[in-house]
Amino acid sequence: MRICATVAGKPVLVREIDEREAMVRAGNLASALPREGTSEGRQLRRWLTQLVVAERVVAVEAAALGIGPVGAVGEDELLPDTAVRLEIGSVAAAVLATPLARAVFTEVTRAVVISDDDIAAYHTRNPLRFAVKREVRQQGWQTNPVAPEFGDVRDEIAGHLLAAARRRAFRLWLDARCAELVELAPGYEHPGDPRQPDNTHRH
Repeated sequence: MRICATVAGKPVLVREIDEREAMVRAGNLASALPREGTSEGRQLRRWLTQLVVAERVVAVEAAALGIGPVGAVGEDELLPDTAVRLEIGSVAAAVLATPLARAVFTEVTRAVVISDDDIAAYHTRNPLRFAVKREVRQQGWQTNPVAPEFGDVRDEIAGHLLAAARRRAFRLWLDARCAELVELAPGYEHPGDPRQPDNTHRH
């Protein structure tokens, strides 16, 4: 029985990574994936290991918190676009595809708040961020956007900042819990670990 990692002392079998890789390679993105056995292919397996152990960590934490997936918010609500997915990181974004992870997200970010000063400062720095779209007139001319009054966009700004702060808090929480609960076997290190031989991001 080959083990690629442990999570809270429980083994994650290499067979699980094999199965996850087979599932990914059978999907729509198969042609874009690196060939098996190459450096890039091994990095894919390392990434899949990160995903599997992160899912295990979420399950451990959900059990400790006594929560389940029922009633979890929708994935599009937490991750509405590509920019947001890049911001939170590929592993966290992939984990949040599951209702259980989204339920944990809600619980562990419940206490995150945004101050009035943060909201006002954001509007000062980005006065046109929530401006009304330009009006298109005849012959393609557009009117210049007009900066809205703070009071008119305060709630939008607050929602925008709170969502970003909650995503950041979840990513940091997940990183910290993985660092505490996960041990990786040689060959299954984090893809960005400079000590592993397939890491090509060097300075």
